[in-house]
Amino acid sequence: MFCLHYFPKLKNDAFLRACHGQETNHVPVWCMRQAGRYLPEFREFRAGKDFFETCRSPAACCELTLQPLRRFPFDAAIIFSDILVIPQAMGMDVQMVAGKGPTFPEPLKEPEDLLLLQPKVDVNKELGYVFKAITLTRHKLDGKVPLIGFTGAPWTLMAYMIEGGGSTTHSKAKRWLYRHPEASHKLLKMLTDVIVVYLLGQVAAGAQALQVFESHAGCLGPVEFQEFSLPYLRDIARKVKDQLKESGQDVPMIVFAKDGHYGLEDLSQSHYEVVGLDWTIDPRSARERTGGKVSLQGNMDPCALYAPKERISEIVKKMLEGFGTRGYIANLGHGLYPDMDPENVGAFVEAVHTHSRHLNLK
Repeated sequence: MFCLHYFPKLKNDAFLRACHGQETNHVPVWCMRQAGRYLPEFREFRAGKDFFETCRSPAACCELTLQPLRRFPFDAAIIFSDILVIPQAMGMDVQMVAGKGPTFPEPLKEPEDLLLLQPKVDVNKELGYVFKAITLTRHKLDGKVPLIGFTGAPWTLMAYMIEGGGSTTHSKAKRWLYRHPEASHKLLKMLTDVIVVYLLGQVAAGAQALQVFESHAGCLGPVEFQEFSLPYLRDIARKVKDQLKESGQDVPMIVFAKDGHYGLEDLSQSHYEVVGLDWTIDPRSARERTGGKVSLQGNMDPCALYAPKERISEIVKKMLEGFGTRGYIANLGHGLYPDMDPENVGAFVEAVHTHSRHLNLK
């Protein structure tokens, strides 16, 4: 699994240091969906191209990953890809439909549909294009900032596979949890097994940190989260870290369970170095509830970027004062939206760097 690549020396390690709770000169910052439709160059590059075809092109993924780094002094890059490449690797058809988003023409309906999934996935064969994109991007970054790899979490992927796309209620997927708990656990375990190998492959290819997106945590209650999400999040982190330890590697892992504020204490004791937060959690409260066990990432409301630049600066200053500057990575509480002004994204990044440097001098 582990290949030895010779990559350029890292010049800015603030993000990695913050993941481990170490001191930094400034608070590192990056944005979820920083490679996205808010950038005119992104829209121009993607025009007329199929989304998943783009995902399967290492050169295209590399270019899209690098675009925001040319504009903004982000402290980390995240590889351009999609969480739904895993269901594709397991044999499901997933299409990106304009105006609708990701769509599964034939979603899972009943437990017997699990037989249609690939029981054993050759991750290198099915997802090797992601690994090639990561290796290429590490070289092209030339050590400027670390590169983050990522995956969707089992429950979030299961929800997509059953709902057939996005949903406000996730009632079809939750029906499985209540009516077919054994089949639900079987599917979640299948996904976990693929995810572990996939993340290890990303590290072997050059990823310097890993983020696990539990984007649909918010539609679960605390009891369902404890049964159908948390055990698998913990399994992923533990298994990945056990494998990495054998080869002497230490790659920080981030868990982002959107709207999962009820599980903050549990998430801070789940083998992840960093817990990502959405904007519904007060920074000081998050610090108290996690008890210094983990670094924190987040959590400005993305819609704050619609504010004037002076207001963005004030919001950032207050956020930094709440989190403190150590063991903290500034980010949004969700991804950037397509209609956002790149100049305001730049103002956000500048405000994080400027205010955090001033706070560090106090």
